[in-house]
Amino acid sequence: MTFTTRFAPSPTGPLHLGHAYSALLAHDMAQAQSGRFLLRIDDLDQSRARPHWEQQIYDDLTWLGVTWEGEVRRQSDHFSDYSDALNTLRARDLTFECRCSRRDIDAAANAPQEGVPEFGPDGRIYPGTCRNLALPPADATCTRLNMQTAAQNAKASFTETGPSHSGTHTIDPKDMASTIGDVVLSRRNMAAAYHLAVVLDDVATNVTHVIRGEDLFDATRIHVVLQSLLGLPTPSYHHHGLIRDDAGKRLAKRDDARAIAKYRADGASPQDIRAMVGL
Repeated sequence: MTFTTRFAPSPTGPLHLGHAYSALLAHDMAQAQSGRFLLRIDDLDQSRARPHWEQQIYDDLTWLGVTWEGEVRRQSDHFSDYSDALNTLRARDLTFECRCSRRDIDAAANAPQEGVPEFGPDGRIYPGTCRNLALPPADATCTRLNMQTAAQNAKASFTETGPSHSGTHTIDPKDMASTIGDVVLSRRNMAAAYHLAVVLDDVATNVTHVIRGEDLFDATRIHVVLQSLLGLPTPSYHHHGLIRDDAGKRLAKRDDARAIAKYRADGASPQDIRAMVGL
């Protein structure tokens, strides 16, 4: 299969230096292998996605010299695909409906068990409040993966080539039930949440190597479990280091001072951006 990478930003704010690093690295790796580099717009959250931010993504990447193959895949065009996959998991009793708010979850976690982590890749680990309630979808705010049931069905591993976690990693869903918990697969106002959508998107576009920040390493374990449950292939993963500010904090979209558009306006060149991110 052709070596294929992708860059998948959300059109909810300006691209910053961290985005530039991830996009350039994935682009460079694909070119080095005579492979394919794809662009995807992760616009699941239509309440926050904006056309002008999407256009700026295209403008910034083009200015950086990043070119992509084929049409841009937009998640908002594939809601039915996500719903079909969610229904497949529901039919196998691998999900449950949940009505807990963030405040409910925080309140239930006021007395954590000693030695059990309180937080995972999605924030505070869900305590399982609604797992056995059999709520109808109309009464729920989201659908969650039952990680306890998933532990009985998923057998998964993945290959990592990034600098911090290189090697083969075997997933233990039983451990994930306590360290990650029952992750959200869809919300009432969204066809799918991040974890389910990106798994389906990568398979649909034949991505063979996922290049992304090391802050998503734990999320990759969720994705590999979902791939196993849905009978989907697992790509290789490369989790790169993060671009941080002067205080050591990773950049976010609110860091407009490091937005690519601002560097462009101030007269920087694409080569300057490459030097700033260490490429």
